[in-house]
Amino acid sequence: MTVQATSVPHADAPHPVAIEDTHATTEAAHGGEHESGGLPQFEFQHWFGQIVYLIFLFAILYWLIAKVFAPRMRRVFDERSSTIATAVETARQVQAEAAGQAEAAKREVEEARASSRATAAAAKARVTEQANARAEAEEAVVNARIAEAETAIGKTRDAAMTNVSAIASDTAAAIVERLTGKAPTGAEAAAAVKGAA
Repeated sequence: MTVQATSVPHADAPHPVAIEDTHATTEAAHGGEHESGGLPQFEFQHWFGQIVYLIFLFAILYWLIAKVFAPRMRRVFDERSSTIATAVETARQVQAEAAGQAEAAKREVEEARASSRATAAAAKARVTEQANARAEAEEAVVNARIAEAETAIGKTRDAAMTNVSAIASDTAAAIVERLTGKAPTGAEAAAAVKGAA
């Protein structure tokens, strides 16, 4: 006697499904998707929720930009423009101060040149005056010496001239005595010399 073993299904085990049933179920599921139109974003029934979310996000972004980001950007731009304006104003002030200092330095140089010219002219005039005074003093000394020399020469000449008459009369007397053998008198010799002069 033979006993055939039969399998007893477990209570938790899935029920056996035929292959034909599985294939039909899959085709029905895929066919249902193709018939529904594809992406849910393009179905009118989802548009209301999407529009609400878009409006909500737009409102949040607008509020963030208007209340947070825009004031910060405006402050940054204002600070930047203020910094640039301050820098430009400072640069203009420095340029004006530099121009003023250059003008003052130019005036000081011109004043120094004028002062040096005046000092040089005064020194030249003083030296010229001193040289002229020294020359005049030396010229006066030289003129005085010349006058003294001329006076001495005149005295010597006058003395020589008086002696010349005496010498001439003595010479004339000696010549006459030599030629004639007879010596003339002093008065005759003096008269002859005066007559010859």
